[in-house]
Amino acid sequence: MAGGAVVSLARGCCRQAGATLVELVMTIVIIGVAIAGVVGAFALITGRSADPLNQSRAVALSQLYMDEILAQKYADGSPLGGGEAGSSSEADCGNIGSDDTETRATYDDVDDYDELGSAAPENSEEDPLKGYNGFSVSVSVVCAGTDVGFANDYEAKRIDITITDPSGNNYLFSGYRGNF
Repeated sequence: MAGGAVVSLARGCCRQAGATLVELVMTIVIIGVAIAGVVGAFALITGRSADPLNQSRAVALSQLYMDEILAQKYADGSPLGGGEAGSSSEADCGNIGSDDTETRATYDDVDDYDELGSAAPENSEEDPLKGYNGFSVSVSVVCAGTDVGFANDYEAKRIDITITDPSGNNYLFSGYRGNF
């Protein structure tokens, strides 16, 4: 009997436990797919992490330009500080845009800013703005009084400012300047 006990202990002692090659391969494949999904999600998140910063900068930049434009006279014939232009020609609606001799530093009325476009944002003295590398600004001015309920288009001008950020996203900001 003693010999039989030794034999049964030897069988239990040498029995191996563990994973088979197939189980190991399946585990590696499942972990690989999971890691690929996580890395893809991180790539998507980090690729769009600058968007909120660019949006904030676009708002600040458009506000800078809008404040500068709205501070100008309504039309060439308008007195400084206000005064109504009584017709479309007095409001410069037939001649939107700057004169050939004007530069941004000498713009003196709202419609001079029409078709303003700069590769890099600038202040009113035409000095580049720091911190806005890769941004661009374009401005459009149109007579649009009927858009806001006036009887004639020459009674208000719509100012559209388009900011393009370094990622190529466009942000459109609009404001109106009344004829008063």
